[in-house]
Amino acid sequence: MELQEAQKIVDQWIQTHGVRYFNELTNLAILTEEVGELARIMSRTYGEQSFKPGETASIADELADVFWVLVCIANQTGVNLTEAFTHNIEKKKKRDALRHISNKKLQ
Repeated sequence: MELQEAQKIVDQWIQTHGVRYFNELTNLAILTEEVGELARIMSRTYGEQSFKPGETASIADELADVFWVLVCIANQTGVNLTEAFTHNIEKKKKRDALRHISNKKLQ
């Protein structure tokens, strides 16, 4: 699936089942909440915290939740994610072409 298709699918779902988009600030709060849920799982999977007995979690599901809200925000603010991501990659290619290779901390 391409980013543009994902944006259309999310928009169709919102129009059909979601009634309308939450406002931008509400979606930002939801995004923060979803990133927090991802952070919780990451800290328990790769960090020093542990899961509670019987607790299960899916990094993939939490990443998809984060992506969903990002797509909602892009849709409601008129951002074409394909164009934005392509531009961002080009920016990184120019700005960071040697930055990480030259970083002795990464060697």
